[in-house]
Amino acid sequence: MRSVIVIPARFASTRLPGKPLLRETGKFLIEHVYEQAAKVRGTHAVIVATDDDRICDAVRSFGGRAVMTREDHASGTDRIAEVAAELPDADVFVNLQGDEPQFDPTAVELLMSLMRDGRANMATLATPIRDQATYENPNGVKVVRADDGRALYFSRSPIPHVRDGQPDFASGRFLLHLGVYAYRRESLLRIAATPPHPLEESEKLEQLRMLATGGTIRVEVIPAAHRGVDTPADYAAFVESYRHDRLRGAA
Repeated sequence: MRSVIVIPARFASTRLPGKPLLRETGKFLIEHVYEQAAKVRGTHAVIVATDDDRICDAVRSFGGRAVMTREDHASGTDRIAEVAAELPDADVFVNLQGDEPQFDPTAVELLMSLMRDGRANMATLATPIRDQATYENPNGVKVVRADDGRALYFSRSPIPHVRDGQPDFASGRFLLHLGVYAYRRESLLRIAATPPHPLEESEKLEQLRMLATGGTIRVEVIPAAHRGVDTPADYAAFVESYRHDRLRGAA
């Protein structure tokens, strides 16, 4: 099974413009993500997919592989599908966000292993919800999964709803979805060519297109996940953490 990691990267960002090219650590943010992706065992290639010459040039400057894609893609999935269409020998494509420089490579290896299940069109990860604020926050996507690991539904609403009493977060049934995906190539191309589904448009969650059109998404639970870089404060925290780790390593 040949697996390719694709990192979609755009220059525009409402809260943090030019995010992939931030360089206070001495390395581009996209470079940190690329280096982590290169540590993932079992992958055959790491590719940054972008529509911006500045990002493409930056990736090539540190020896990474970058490809230019169309500017009109509505989502990262569509951008990855354009790359997949040009790589017929690859079986699985991983959509890795370009703003998570501290992700755990072993988590992506676990994600890729889920695709050995021939029934799965996609796979993704989740982590347990441990507090009421996270459960109720519409910016955090929740997922409910079946006993066999299949995703039943994704929502920004608190799911599963507890009709009587309060959620038992120790039960492990309340899960926060993590935005990393693996796609079987043919499923990726099919879903990218399928019009948005009403459920997807209502929740603003593109993974619902796969579920609503009969696809299967495997979900694996990991203990925790590193926070991505969405705001200037997030980036400042990452820079501080990176410098601290460098100093500790040099001691």
